[in-house]
Amino acid sequence: MLEIIELPDKVDPPYKLLLSADPSYLLIKEYLAKDRCFIARLNDLSIGALVIIQQSHTELEIKNIAVEEKYQGRSYGKQLLQFATDFSKKSGNKKLTICTGNSSINQLALYQKMEFEIERIDKDFFLKNYSNTIFENGIQCKHLLILSLEPI
Repeated sequence: MLEIIELPDKVDPPYKLLLSADPSYLLIKEYLAKDRCFIARLNDLSIGALVIIQQSHTELEIKNIAVEEKYQGRSYGKQLLQFATDFSKKSGNKKLTICTGNSSINQLALYQKMEFEIERIDKDFFLKNYSNTIFENGIQCKHLLILSLEPI
């Protein structure tokens, strides 16, 4: 059974896992300084991570969500998203947002299945903010897609 817990103080964040969802160590380090990090554990193994930031008094944003590659396709990502949705509701938020790249086909499908709607596109975000070119699914990652779930 999947257990999701907040990363305890003085425990190093799972950078390798977080880097699988966001290739910028500097950006991860920056948002971890002000965000809450949760770990998905399965039989005492850390297999997933979720980072959430309070964007306003009524909005949370999922900054990073990742599942170890060998555990993908087993609904653990869906469970992390459901945890974030429940956490957002319990915290009194009215909106939950998540962002992904235009080339992240599987993630985009999952978010939409979980009822997130595309809100807007930040054109050329990855070209402006990442020094390395990113390709996924044979597609260059250029644009940031912002999805939201509201009302929750």
